[in-house]
Amino acid sequence: MRLSHLFARIGVFLIAAVACTLAAQATVAVVEDVSVVSVQEDLVDGDMPWASVLADGLQVILEGQAPTEASRFRAISAAGRVVDASRVIDNMTVADSADIAAPEFAVEILRGDTGISIIGLIPTETDRDALDARITEIAKGAAVTDLLETADYPVPPRWRDAMSYALRALAQLPRSKISVGADRVTISAIADSAAQKANFETALARNVPDGVKRTVRITAPRPVISPYTTRFTIDADGARFAACAVDSLETEQKIMAAATDAGFTGRSTCVQALGVPSRTWGTAVALAIKAVADIGGGTVTLADTDVTLVGTEDTDQDTFDRVAGVLENALPDVYALTVDLPRKPEATAGGPPTFTATRSPEGNVQLRGRVTDDLANTTAQNYAAAKFGAANVTMGTRVVADLPQDWNVRVLAGIEALAQLANGVVNVTPDRIAVTGNTGDTKAPAIVTNLLIDKLGPEAEADLDITYVKELDPIAGLPTPEECIANIGTVTDGRKILFDPGSATLTSDSQPVLDDIAEILQRCPDIQMRIAGYTDSQGGEDMNQALSKTRADAVLNALRIRRVAVGTFDSVGYGEADPIADNGTPEGREANRRIAFSLIQTVEEPTALEEVEAATETEAAPDAATETTE
Repeated sequence: MRLSHLFARIGVFLIAAVACTLAAQATVAVVEDVSVVSVQEDLVDGDMPWASVLADGLQVILEGQAPTEASRFRAISAAGRVVDASRVIDNMTVADSADIAAPEFAVEILRGDTGISIIGLIPTETDRDALDARITEIAKGAAVTDLLETADYPVPPRWRDAMSYALRALAQLPRSKISVGADRVTISAIADSAAQKANFETALARNVPDGVKRTVRITAPRPVISPYTTRFTIDADGARFAACAVDSLETEQKIMAAATDAGFTGRSTCVQALGVPSRTWGTAVALAIKAVADIGGGTVTLADTDVTLVGTEDTDQDTFDRVAGVLENALPDVYALTVDLPRKPEATAGGPPTFTATRSPEGNVQLRGRVTDDLANTTAQNYAAAKFGAANVTMGTRVVADLPQDWNVRVLAGIEALAQLANGVVNVTPDRIAVTGNTGDTKAPAIVTNLLIDKLGPEAEADLDITYVKELDPIAGLPTPEECIANIGTVTDGRKILFDPGSATLTSDSQPVLDDIAEILQRCPDIQMRIAGYTDSQGGEDMNQALSKTRADAVLNALRIRRVAVGTFDSVGYGEADPIADNGTPEGREANRRIAFSLIQTVEEPTALEEVEAATETEAAPDAATETTE
């Protein structure tokens, strides 16, 4: 073969090799560009602009800093949808997660007749054994469902206080739902009665931890009243209700409109209760009230479907007959009307037989007057002892013959009526029972009226003069924190809390002072109070500071021993600071050595979220259960 042919062939191969190389490079460039553009477009569509795309042959390389691990995974998945997943190379990083906020610790507790369920997220530092033991103790053998999870993050400052308060509330409320947050406890519960509801609210108001906000919603079922009673009277003292029972707000509005037209000017005391005898109850009561106004005065009593209209001694007979006839025809069919027009009694030589029961503000009860026989006397004494305590009852009764047949029932009804008063007098005569006294229960007049009608019948005559006294109300009568501090100041103005010289030992003369202060604080639940100790200027500043602190602690411990709830108190020593007299004289130094009581002032600013929630709740229409928020 000639040499020229060989070179020609080699040249052809070289040219072909170069052409193939150039073609391959062009193909790779096209594939890389197409892959990069396609993947980049998909990432942009997926709102992942932080990711950049590079190509190396068939491989697609993802770079950039993903905000979260989930975002990184989404980017890899997006690229894998455009090119084969095996060609995707992950060179991405994830942003530092050290600044991620701690989770919000929260617990929901539900307690019912079948047991307790608890779910939520709590700190890992929580003593689970102690928590489980406490829940089991509260459950009292019922089932406990524990769905709690833990997270290893710092414990919020108020978490332990909020959780402790929630568990105390759980132990008191057999049917409840309790939500616990970092600094908030929300309690929803059901009470068996209005009285139990008041007791729950009072108990929950005690020992609320400092800094923990609470919301309490307790509902109680409507009471059942039997007989279903309303009594309305117009006399020289004006128009008033002795009792008022309604089944709905609409019924109450109808009755109050009729009462207003009849001259009633007070606030409604009607009780919404179960047991209404007819859907036409509101109509019947309104007609009966109008009848009393039309005859110029008297009393009308509705006990279930029995309506009793009683005029006064001055009521005109013709007017009474006309109004009674109109009322009888206007009443719904289910109601039966009984009328009575009393006349002035003729003068007699002796007064009617009487029985009087008196209860003093101290709780002492005296029974005086006439009873039918020894058995009736013993029965009255035992009944009073059961109501007021045997040690508080003094008998001054006399056995007399020829008393009315229902006298014993009237006597026992009078004693039961007296039990509804904090103090007062009940006078029983053959035709009337007069009840006069003070009470801390706004429903006491209705309760007394109902029991007298129940025992003596709807035609029973009763004169009630029962005054509501706020100070006797176990809830409304509680003093404000400012009043508590003022009352303590009244005690300490004339008598100082004294200590042995140079020590924190209370003197014997200080014990009565502390007793009086403890008695005041027993009626001041949930007060946040500071006990401050002060000294004179003698001695070193550090020593005076320490001495004043130990003396304040001694007073705090003395109150704790006297069963005062001191969970919301703190004790502080100020040493020789803030003198109130001249330390240059013995009298001034004596005045400066003192214990001072003051309120802990706390100001809480609502967050934006709380303001939005409050505005939303205000617009939403709430009108049901009693709610207490602190």
